[in-house]
Amino acid sequence: MEINNEKQDMAMPEDVETKYPLLPFEKQIFIDVFEKDALIIIAKGLNYNTVVTNLLWVHKDPANLVFVINSNDHEEKFFTEKFNLTVLPNTGAEREKAYLEGGIYFVSTRILVVDLLKNRVPVSNITGIVVLRAHTVLESCQEAFVLRLFRQKNKTGFIKAFSNSPISFTFGYNQVEKVMRALFVTELFLWPRFHGGVIKSLKSRQAEVVELHVRLSSNMSLIQACLLDIMNYTVKQLKSINRTLDMQEITTENCITKKFHKILQSQLDCVWHQLSTRTKEYIQDLKVLRTMILNLIHDDSVSFYALVNKYRTPEYARVNSGWILLDSAETLFRLAKARVFNSKNEFDPEPSPKWKCLCDLLIDEIPEEVKKNKNGSLANTKILILCNDNKSCSQLNHFLTMGENKYLFYTAFRRDLNITSVASKYKKLNKPIKSEEKINKTQKDLENENVTELGVVDPHLEDEDAMDELNKSNYVLTLTQMASNDSVKKSKTINESMFEPISQIDNLDITQLETERPIICIQTFKQNGNHFSLGQTLEALRPEYIILYHSDVAAVRQIELFEVKKKPEEPQSKVYFLIHDKTIEEQSYLTSLRREKQAFEMLIQTKSVMVVPSYQDGKTDEYFNLNVEEEDDDPVDTRKAGGQVKRTKEKPVVIVDMREFRSDLPALLHKKGINIEPVTIAIGDYILTPDICVERKSISDLIGSLNSGRLFAQSTQMCRNYARPILLIEFDQTKPFNLQGSFVVSTDISGADIQQKLQLLTIHFPRLKLVWSPSPYATAELFYELKQGKNNPNVEEALALSGENTADDMNYERYNILIHDFVQKLPGVTSKNITRLMNRGISLDHLITLTEEQLAELIENKNEAEALYSILHVKALPTESDKTKSFGKKKFTGKPYKSMK
Repeated sequence: MEINNEKQDMAMPEDVETKYPLLPFEKQIFIDVFEKDALIIIAKGLNYNTVVTNLLWVHKDPANLVFVINSNDHEEKFFTEKFNLTVLPNTGAEREKAYLEGGIYFVSTRILVVDLLKNRVPVSNITGIVVLRAHTVLESCQEAFVLRLFRQKNKTGFIKAFSNSPISFTFGYNQVEKVMRALFVTELFLWPRFHGGVIKSLKSRQAEVVELHVRLSSNMSLIQACLLDIMNYTVKQLKSINRTLDMQEITTENCITKKFHKILQSQLDCVWHQLSTRTKEYIQDLKVLRTMILNLIHDDSVSFYALVNKYRTPEYARVNSGWILLDSAETLFRLAKARVFNSKNEFDPEPSPKWKCLCDLLIDEIPEEVKKNKNGSLANTKILILCNDNKSCSQLNHFLTMGENKYLFYTAFRRDLNITSVASKYKKLNKPIKSEEKINKTQKDLENENVTELGVVDPHLEDEDAMDELNKSNYVLTLTQMASNDSVKKSKTINESMFEPISQIDNLDITQLETERPIICIQTFKQNGNHFSLGQTLEALRPEYIILYHSDVAAVRQIELFEVKKKPEEPQSKVYFLIHDKTIEEQSYLTSLRREKQAFEMLIQTKSVMVVPSYQDGKTDEYFNLNVEEEDDDPVDTRKAGGQVKRTKEKPVVIVDMREFRSDLPALLHKKGINIEPVTIAIGDYILTPDICVERKSISDLIGSLNSGRLFAQSTQMCRNYARPILLIEFDQTKPFNLQGSFVVSTDISGADIQQKLQLLTIHFPRLKLVWSPSPYATAELFYELKQGKNNPNVEEALALSGENTADDMNYERYNILIHDFVQKLPGVTSKNITRLMNRGISLDHLITLTEEQLAELIENKNEAEALYSILHVKALPTESDKTKSFGKKKFTGKPYKSMK
């Protein structure tokens, strides 16, 4: 299926040049997005970074002011280093100066929202805004808030949005239309892998691909069949007891995909509190079974057996849905053990089927091919092995450097298997051990001795460092000197190490590496979530051979792009695709392709019938007027001069605490037509009127505040300073509006405890109103109703109550949030002295060294300084009465308890 654009053969605009080379389809994307404000949805792996790079290069001029929002850390680092961009200062005044100087800035939306509301940004001078990862943008998010503030005052600047996750637009009703409205764009461009332009571009030069279908061992095939049977049974049971719920997407096929947790969340989150205990057990078991079947394919036999053993316990039998009682489960446990121990119960682990295939490639096929092409020389041959995760990279690194036997023995010791049988097997393979010595040695002694003899316990493989090994996502190896000798190579087997490490790639410049032996780089598809990492490695390493140890759709396409962008004189790469035939690995890969294809087909269909209003771009006031309540029909004030004086309707204003801009509520209030005044206030989170102060709490915040007693202090301050204090308890819009049973999701407080403490709160503060809100949308509606016919609050008065002044109301931005919140909770620290303490103090270490007199001078209050000094230096000891306290009955003496005085 192909998508034909009207401008497919259109040439580049004459007045626009690109610095970085683009493929034909990338040129077309650049033309589309340069000419129009649009949302570009591109297939995974066909990264938009080259298009964005050229777009930023075109606008990289001090005369332009361009913001890039919604980027992750890896994207910000990539583009910042590429263009040597300036990082925005921390303080508001310095940022305001930077904005006036122009340029390209990667900025967090929370900071940009505040700066726009504070008029620090010259909005009329903004050339445009680039939005990355547009599939995460919703109407209530900060990104949409930034774009609304921008478009209200700037009708000419551009908005360009990019996304490489088409599947994300399939969740929710009319998701793509909602995102486009939030982005203020009217054009949608779709670029799937099956687009005619993409196919034509990538076919111009292709790598040589060799598919190697690796068969599972007989035991692995039987285990996979058992797990699939159990998963089928669990899915059927789950659907049979929940016939009223929509569980169309919960299938055995989808259980093995990467998006399974998102499918579960979208299907069941809203009704989770209504599900029975048995249903929750089935769902938990599906996650366990999914982990097992993936580990069967990707892990070694010893690790899989250790994983399976965790679930063959009486404790797990009590909490699972009963699948371990099935015949398939019994077969699963038996076969998992058979892969590790033989019929005589001796340690005889089964190697992974892909290991032999990988060694054949590295030791035999690739060297032979290189020698033919390079006249017998293996020098500087570069091989890239790509894995799914860090664990697999570590596994391959240990396997290639230790050899099969030593690695499996090492894994057995690490997994705490039967040490005696493992040690016995190892002794038979290496050297005999006297029976009397074995009798006199404990199991721990055998473990320590044999691990040492294996030669695998080096300082870098101790417990903490072993965990660090699993966090590494790349390794660089080479063949040993012995392996370069053909006669020695032929006598070797995969049971012995034929590779040695060179260095970790993070500290290695591959372009400067010179060796007479081949370089083997082992790396994940995305290093720590960085989707730029594979492209950067391909550019730096320029490998002649690429081995896809695991399958990944995005990685395949990145390799296609790398190959087609090569210079004509560069040799063609050869890609080996290792995949287990007729397994869940193959099925998962095909399912990913199918789901993406269906997502694009749905988007194509949506685009063909979608009606986009002309005012959706926000370049006229019609868009914004739709969401603002209309003026009263009778604008005459009848109280003055016989009703002949027209009254002027003041636009509603709400004072919002700076910390609240992490939530969606300020954006929704602004969308309702309410002006937002961002300041740092110590009492409340939202000031609606001179009398109404609101403290907003999410469920997690409510639990923490009730436990710490902070909510009591906040309620005291609100009741003392405002006539109508409100405690707003706001739920997540994606969760059920329910506060019962285990839904609280907290181990330190239950739903009953929350209710009891809230009852005590209302008893102590009769004027405090408790308001329950199911979502930020409902809260925005409530605030709008409360504002009707009421005066706006006064910013100066709100700041005076908090002890701050307008010059310092943005100081909070300069502080480390965690340190600020920690210091604020210390005894003796109040809303009046926290600013002095944070401004004059140097660090927490410095604070501890101060004397009581120095603290009194710092915070200008002797009693508060005494309390702060006491908590920092005086060790709390139990009183004598506590030491001799008896829990039996005591006769009442009539004396009051001392601490109550």
